[in-house]
Amino acid sequence: MIRKAPISMIMTQPVITLNKEDNLETAEHLFKNRHIRHIPIVSGDVVVGMLSYTDLLRLNFSQLNDEENTDSDVFIHNIFSIEQVMIQKIVSVSSSSSIKEVAEIFATREFHALPVVDNNKLVGIVTTTDLIKYLLKQF
Repeated sequence: MIRKAPISMIMTQPVITLNKEDNLETAEHLFKNRHIRHIPIVSGDVVVGMLSYTDLLRLNFSQLNDEENTDSDVFIHNIFSIEQVMIQKIVSVSSSSSIKEVAEIFATREFHALPVVDNNKLVGIVTTTDLIKYLLKQF
């Protein structure tokens, strides 16, 4: 294991993003079709929020499955905006942050994804899954 390995070694890039003007139906489509659980919300290249699939699921009234949206899901998605649902107080890391530093953040906070930002520009995303895959390769 490289002692001070940078997070850039395991982060995902390019990043699938949305704007706060996009709708929740678009977000749900991305979550389901791209098999992802976190989407940074950006204004240009600047991260202004983070939306997780769990945040979206909390809004839905219907049983959770892989079928097309129900009428109630569509109704809920039209009532709320991404800006209302996203987490706005973002913690981010730089691409030079060590994997150990990111692991410590995941271990002490209730995050499962962190945007990777260099010079106020989104350059990647790192998730607990990325970290677990890296650790598994070490065995």
